[in-house]
Amino acid sequence: MAPIHPQRHAIDRTVSWGKDEYTNWMDESMSWKTTCYVGDWSWLPELNVRGPDAERLLCDFTVISLAAQEIGQAKHAIFCSHTDKVLGEGVLARLGPQEFELNASGPVNLWLQYNLARGGYNAVAELRRTKTKLQVSGPNALYLLEKLARESLRDIKFMRFRVVPLAGCDVAFLRQGMAGEIGFELHGPIAQLDQMLNAILEAGQAFGIRRLGSRTALINHLEAGFPTVNLDYLPATADTAEREFFDRYHTQLAPIDTIEWRVGVARVLKVRGSFEGDDITAWYRSPVELGWARNIKFDHNFHGRAALEAEVAAPRSSIVALVWNADDVQEVYASHFDGSPQPCEYMDMPRSLLVCTYASRVLAGGRDVGVATSRGYSFYYRKMISHGVIDLGYALPGTEVTVIWGEPGKRQKEIRAVVHPYPFKRNANRETDLAALPARPNA
Repeated sequence: MAPIHPQRHAIDRTVSWGKDEYTNWMDESMSWKTTCYVGDWSWLPELNVRGPDAERLLCDFTVISLAAQEIGQAKHAIFCSHTDKVLGEGVLARLGPQEFELNASGPVNLWLQYNLARGGYNAVAELRRTKTKLQVSGPNALYLLEKLARESLRDIKFMRFRVVPLAGCDVAFLRQGMAGEIGFELHGPIAQLDQMLNAILEAGQAFGIRRLGSRTALINHLEAGFPTVNLDYLPATADTAEREFFDRYHTQLAPIDTIEWRVGVARVLKVRGSFEGDDITAWYRSPVELGWARNIKFDHNFHGRAALEAEVAAPRSSIVALVWNADDVQEVYASHFDGSPQPCEYMDMPRSLLVCTYASRVLAGGRDVGVATSRGYSFYYRKMISHGVIDLGYALPGTEVTVIWGEPGKRQKEIRAVVHPYPFKRNANRETDLAALPARPNA
């Protein structure tokens, strides 16, 4: 079977979180550290899976355990190929005894529908976009939302949700988000999106709220340690056991101009950066490599279990944060003013808006030891950072490595980098006891 190669030098913009900027990207970058923001993920489709075999279908294809998942609880669900590489992941909420909802981008939604159809499951999997997904995060998020809800939200534990009236409709308040700060994701009727958003922005003025634009949205993924499909890795759809699905996925299952196309099919084979591989599998990553080993539970059989058991027993790579040397980064920008006929590849600020896996080689002692992705500038920390999946022998914080910036065949720049603990910042949302926070009665 001929290898599949990704497309290089592809130009594509991200799924938009509205405008590129609402105030400016620096101001918006500060919001989840100093006040709060509202970001709109309503473009993300939800896969509703229901029926007597709904749980069995999900258990057959996710590495996490659903045995103790309660109604009103969400989990980070990861789905792998037979070779243990991540095909997709998302937030899986249990809505009822026989009903689940997966919020995820990429091919995983169609992957589950494909396997339901051929597996004889007594269930229905409906891909739709019927709900808002407004994330409100930051130090003031709880106080703002309690003011809007007119009730305490402090009983909602991390990755739990309950329905609360807001802006004239029932809204599920899910305590999670992508900033690693105290916050909630609000799921309401998509028809009420503007009404909900306006209510949040109006009440949020007293709390210093900012609206998150496309330029800034993924910096919180980077700081808080959320590697993302199509940006940090390619979905593992083209391995031998998944090849039939891959062929259908790109021809029959997702017509152009559907939501599945815009957030998945048209974008899954695009790469840039100094890293090169023999075929598309070089850009695949396992849940162990992406730092998700704690989610894996071998209390059930699932697709890819044998390969994943072997890797968990003897991991070879680990995800880290890399802090790029400021002097070397400044030389990249200086090359655009030094009269050189070929300056270094430009580093967009705060990050690239291209939807592709921009992967840069990571070297130590002159040999390749890993790959850096999601290069971005944290205005709050005043550092250029990235994710990095590197060999375990070089994953210790403080280790010095070199990142190769720039496309093959063009001018490249060696950038010194230092391994930093992962994630770059602590997850305050997961770790904070909301009941212990002070009241804000005058806000």
